[in-house]
Amino acid sequence: MADSGASALPSSPSQNRARLISTCLAGGLIIGFMALIRLYLPAGGNDPLGLVARLRRRRKSSNRPVRVYMDGCFDMMHYGHCNALRQARALGDQLVVGIVSDDEIIANKGPPVTPLNERMIMVSGVKWVDEVILDAPYAITEDFMRKLFDEYKIDYIIHGDDPCVLPDGTDAYALAKKAGRYKQIKRTEGVSSTDVVGRMLLCVRERSKSDTHKNQNHSSLQRQFSHGHSQKFEDGGSGSGTRVSHFLPTSRRIVQFSNGKGPGPDARIIYIAGAFDLFHAGHVEILKLARELGDFLLVGIHTDQTVSASRGTHRPIMNLHERSLSVLACRYVDEVIIGAPWEVSKDMITTFNISLVVHGTISESSDFQKDEGNPYTVPISMGIFKVLESPLDIITTTIIRRIVANHDAYLKRNEKKAESERRYHSENQLAKIIEVRLHYVKATG
Repeated sequence: MADSGASALPSSPSQNRARLISTCLAGGLIIGFMALIRLYLPAGGNDPLGLVARLRRRRKSSNRPVRVYMDGCFDMMHYGHCNALRQARALGDQLVVGIVSDDEIIANKGPPVTPLNERMIMVSGVKWVDEVILDAPYAITEDFMRKLFDEYKIDYIIHGDDPCVLPDGTDAYALAKKAGRYKQIKRTEGVSSTDVVGRMLLCVRERSKSDTHKNQNHSSLQRQFSHGHSQKFEDGGSGSGTRVSHFLPTSRRIVQFSNGKGPGPDARIIYIAGAFDLFHAGHVEILKLARELGDFLLVGIHTDQTVSASRGTHRPIMNLHERSLSVLACRYVDEVIIGAPWEVSKDMITTFNISLVVHGTISESSDFQKDEGNPYTVPISMGIFKVLESPLDIITTTIIRRIVANHDAYLKRNEKKAESERRYHSENQLAKIIEVRLHYVKATG
């Protein structure tokens, strides 16, 4: 047979060994490289040999956890704050949260609605928070940033994509960005602290009509905080204040906030129900007490209609889905009933295998003490009802009264914030124009 190519010379044993070693090394490098790439594949990616899982376990056992930091005032804390903390926690293994002091908030924004001790309870009660730093500065200084990196072992500083500007119009996170240790998350649309304040003022507007001067102040502040979204109320219409909400609930958001775990077969299930409007420190503390009584805490969230029937047409301030997310974000809560009935029935107790029904001593109403029309008649008759001493004397009306009592101060605070943000956007826009022009000059010679 004719030879179609150059014939190969026989290889020596040493040459064969060298060739085999080279092949193995090259193959190992390729496999290792592919495994490293797959570390960044989305969950459920192709990993037939289990290399990705093994490398992840090895990395987790040999390296320290990634620690991320997020700070904020967390005043009038709502599900938007909680969602920001959830997103921040997803960027690392441990989330450290800095809470700005009262003095710093007053100096940079105006008086806070909730004092530091209540804001600490709220933030610590969020299921995605691992550690809290009190009295954090409003702006991250070079000294504080170094302290975060060296003492608290922070890898990245996190903030939302909405601007955080100082009174002088500068970016509060400029140093973190310059250091290359800054990461950004998406802001939760449909809610803000200023909008929530506006809703509160809507629910007390009727009371202020007798005082013309006060009514004018309330209307002005109402427009400022709700950004003009509630023309119906501006025109003197009636209805529930929760209609200014722009929150669009989705099943995905609820799943993100949910624990995703049910009670065990022999779990002691504790049930507590309420409006949980303007979720506050008093709510967190009573839920903590309730959870300590069993293995699983089930929380019933009453419908908007139920709350309005008992507390007035302008309540609740937050709608059913907003209130449900705030409760779900609490670390002491295992599950919620979205739209729970007012009365706790025998069928409900059986369906959810409830062991104990509880209620706090501090609440908006005392229906649990009535002889007639008591929503807890059935669990009381069954001997499974318990009244818990509320740790804090705070109700939703407490928060509303704080706002109304200081409406002038909050008006000035919001105006100051708006001016700072306008200045920030204006300077950024100018910088972009200059950058584009410089690029054009360079490109055209």
